[in-house]
Amino acid sequence: HGKKGTDYLIYKKHRQKADGYYIHVTVYIKDETQKHCRKQGPGQRIGEQPVKHLRKYQPLQAQYAAAQKHRQRGHQKMHLLKVHILIQPVESACHFIAGENIEKGYAYESQGDVYFSTKKFDEYGKLSHQPLEDLEAGARIMVGEVKREPMDFAVWKAAKPGEPSWDSPWGKGRPGWHIECSAMVCRYLGETIDIHCGGQDLIFPHHENEIAQSECFTGKPFANYWMHNGYINVDNVKMSKSLGNFFTVRDVAEKYGYEPIRYLLISSQYRSPINYSAEIIEQCSSALARLYTCRDSIDFELKNAADDAHDSDAAVIEGFGKYREQFITAMDDDLNTADAIAAIFELVRDINTNVVGKGASKKLCEAAAEIFDELTGVLGLVYNRKAEELDSDIEKLIEARTQARKDKNWAEADRIRDELKAMGIVLEDTAQGVKWHRE
Repeated sequence: HGKKGTDYLIYKKHRQKADGYYIHVTVYIKDETQKHCRKQGPGQRIGEQPVKHLRKYQPLQAQYAAAQKHRQRGHQKMHLLKVHILIQPVESACHFIAGENIEKGYAYESQGDVYFSTKKFDEYGKLSHQPLEDLEAGARIMVGEVKREPMDFAVWKAAKPGEPSWDSPWGKGRPGWHIECSAMVCRYLGETIDIHCGGQDLIFPHHENEIAQSECFTGKPFANYWMHNGYINVDNVKMSKSLGNFFTVRDVAEKYGYEPIRYLLISSQYRSPINYSAEIIEQCSSALARLYTCRDSIDFELKNAADDAHDSDAAVIEGFGKYREQFITAMDDDLNTADAIAAIFELVRDINTNVVGKGASKKLCEAAAEIFDELTGVLGLVYNRKAEELDSDIEKLIEARTQARKDKNWAEADRIRDELKAMGIVLEDTAQGVKWHRE
């Protein structure tokens, strides 16, 4: 979930920055709703105009407070998507879609269940690029299933004893796995959405089935574009609960913090697999430290910069533009965040060469800060900058050491440096003054 939220937030921010698009973010809490949702009032048949009338239905009365609070807390820590609509199931709308597809001949009822007939949808398999004949080769009808063909899938299931259930034209039951997503799209977003996101493991059968039941229901394309992110591996083995190598973002953040996790998740193009290991997350921490050091150095230079511009400033500032172009090119290449990060580090190298320690002008420092913040901001990096303040006693020691150096009292200057180091304060002498950081 953390990877999906990170990848798609970056896509959203890039499109808004590069093209001025406004992207509306909708999240459907599916797993959590099964835990927190228990009852909805009885549904009823909706009129003859499906999408128009679906919009009149209100979401479940339950607010799914625990699921929403948990998700939002994690998103805030990771600086992930701000969700505009946190959608919840509309079971009555689900069985309405099922009923409409029965009337159109795409679905059928069987002993209280409703199944979608995949053979009736000529384009079934178009997302996964798998012909129906190939899919049927390994499909079987499981014991207890009452469907006609192995590839048919349930859009409504008859209730079993003890299960949550809702009224429907076929008796009490519950939605199938795929139909809730289609109902929520119709309920909140309309007949066709611009971008549908998810993990690669959902391409088939989940997203394939969403397309089939939705497009037969509305007669229109379900989604214009699809984005499927790659898997996360742990020490080169796919992360999964069944293998026992599963852990949460919070688990890792307790040791390394949240930002190194974010850096890891965007270090490869979103469709590529990500490999997690302690060594790799530590490398991400080191890479972030380089970025923070560069940004802090810009601030230090700006603090000590002269107002008068240098003759070379215009050429250096113009040169910064090529990194923006490289960044945008990478992001437009199917969200290639790996190459976008590379462009940022090329910018860092240029800043360290032409700005840091060079007595740069205020104009040049401001230009460096602007493009650095612009590019890292799209990726959501370097978001944890805080202006540290020193205790007055430590400031007095630094001032005393500076005076000792002016007086060429090197022994006293070295003594104060050692005293500060013992307190966790490391000094760096530069042409512009003394820089410090905590160990």
